[in-house]
Amino acid sequence: MLDKKDKFIVKRLQQDGRISMSNLAQEANLSDTPCLRRVKKLEQSGVIEGYQATLNRQAFNLNVLVYAFVRLSANSDKLATQFEHTVARLEQVLECSVVTGAYDYLLKIIAEDLEDYESFVKKSLGTIDYIATIESTVVLKQTFSRNVLPIKI
Repeated sequence: MLDKKDKFIVKRLQQDGRISMSNLAQEANLSDTPCLRRVKKLEQSGVIEGYQATLNRQAFNLNVLVYAFVRLSANSDKLATQFEHTVARLEQVLECSVVTGAYDYLLKIIAEDLEDYESFVKKSLGTIDYIATIESTVVLKQTFSRNVLPIKI
């Protein structure tokens, strides 16, 4: 269980993953060594999964964001595992979620343009023979995107 100091630390690291340990320690009212110990413990326990730069997708000509609903031809552990491993290797798939309802999966896919997405569907997703249906929804405008969890201290 995380205490208030741990929650403060992870909340602050979400806001600025490049904050210096001394500044983080000062803001958390800790000395440097105990703060560093807490951060290492949070990393080792998997609470902190990693650090990354957030990039502007348009700077890389990735202008189209698509959500694709996928239904498999059969509902089995073997096909599900196979599908999950296959799409995990496709770089254009940013997220893969198991969902309830008429479909089995929801994929978040990035592409340069609609032609690039069409090519991806035909040459990548379309070659997976146990996919029964793919229904795509193109995002016209993304008003915001968050990757920061609402941590209550």
